[in-house]
Amino acid sequence: MSGAAVDLAAVNGEASDSSGVEHGAELIAFTEAVMSGDRAAAAQARAALRKVLPPAGYVQVAATIAAFNVVDRIADSIGIPLDEMMVAMSGDLRDELKLTRFASAANTPA
Repeated sequence: MSGAAVDLAAVNGEASDSSGVEHGAELIAFTEAVMSGDRAAAAQARAALRKVLPPAGYVQVAATIAAFNVVDRIADSIGIPLDEMMVAMSGDLRDELKLTRFASAANTPA
């Protein structure tokens, strides 16, 4: 929406500061560490992220990770499929991000 160019491959763990997302490498490292459950890696990534973000920004990042995780798990557990309009609009993006590699892709209509 901002018109900024970003490299969407960053969501596949290929982030660097050249992804077009400010602090992209730190954001991806923190997200990956938190989602992996590796407490030592999460502590290290948390410290690195807190060096580049103000406290409110750090809290927003942590809250976004937590919210996405819970909403995604709820949708997956009850098998909510993408609606037809979203399937049509998101096909290229889903292909580019290789989202079919996730088990929840079974909930997406062909």
